[in-house]
Amino acid sequence: MNEWDEYGFETRAVRAGQVRTLEGEQSEAIFATSSFTFDTAAQAAARFSGQEPGNIYSRFTNPTVRTFEERLAALEGGERCVATGSGMSAILSTCMGLLKAGDHIVASTALFGSTVSLFENYLKKFGIDISYVPLTELSAWEGAIRPKTQLLFLETPSNPLTEVADITALAVLAHANECRLVVDNCFCTPALQRPLEMGADIVIHSATKYIDGQGRCIGGAVVGSDELMEPVFGFLRTAGPTMSPFNAWVFLKGLETLSLRMKAHSENALSLAHWLAEQPAVARVHYPGLSDHQQHALAARQQTAFGGIVAFEVTGGRQAAWRVIDGTRMVSITANLGDTKTTITHPATTTHGRLSAEQRESAGIKEGLIRISVGLEDVADIQADLARGLESARR
Repeated sequence: MNEWDEYGFETRAVRAGQVRTLEGEQSEAIFATSSFTFDTAAQAAARFSGQEPGNIYSRFTNPTVRTFEERLAALEGGERCVATGSGMSAILSTCMGLLKAGDHIVASTALFGSTVSLFENYLKKFGIDISYVPLTELSAWEGAIRPKTQLLFLETPSNPLTEVADITALAVLAHANECRLVVDNCFCTPALQRPLEMGADIVIHSATKYIDGQGRCIGGAVVGSDELMEPVFGFLRTAGPTMSPFNAWVFLKGLETLSLRMKAHSENALSLAHWLAEQPAVARVHYPGLSDHQQHALAARQQTAFGGIVAFEVTGGRQAAWRVIDGTRMVSITANLGDTKTTITHPATTTHGRLSAEQRESAGIKEGLIRISVGLEDVADIQADLARGLESARR
């Protein structure tokens, strides 16, 4: 039993992992150092060989980063976390640590565009094959598994259509075929969803998003068992896609308010989704909190709230979508998400712009689709700003 298991989520988010120095600091210290000294040559040798625990070099051992890793692991319910320099490097580290040439991944068609690019343009060069299946069709996942399949990889909710996968069912399927289930938990964070508790083997985060929460730093994380995280850590130690101590400190501050923020994001997003559904210029709204969302009941079972991402479609394709975006005054036109500030983007030409037209069609990314990351402003002001955009498109 982990020492923090007896505490509630909010307590762990504020205190887990911290080890105070002799200075007695209340806030976590930032260890802005590239290397660490040793008392003797023998101690240095023992540290490098792994015979003695302790700090060596900040590429792979740093106390501030370690505090972040232990805190996030405590929140996700995992034995160990490996922090990385970005969300994409978290995915890369997972694949490079656990896969070899000839292995196979079954992945959802509903993935972030850069994840697909990583799989198609880089992993395939090293002899790793990838098959794509619809996120919500369990039979398609089952039919795509091969003897050399090692990972089932998905996001839930998906980016940007907020489709929701049945994590428990996919975990059962993965384990029945001696595969591991990897879940990108970026949209929900452990404040709303804990995939490891539903049977997933690995959870991946872009800490850049809600974990930071204010659009300040880039970082990522991989959480799972000690056994699975050791080769992921081995890749990070050697290749160096490392999280900086300063960024780790920022993410620690983000974790302290994560639960409060995710509740507020979810409340604003639900209100905005209902409002958008009533607008004549909006053809369709994608949000798991709406009763007409195809996986609404599933999302209600495996999430504690529905998150802060809302996508909606307008008639008129790309030109109409761009007019909506350009017609706003307050919301930020940027592809980042998870910020306290509301952001808006056109996925077909930004987050999924490097995909082929066929890949976008397979993923359901239409030219009239707009994604909103709902922030913490007054929701009436967000609605008023989007109303300006919708009016611009109507004209």
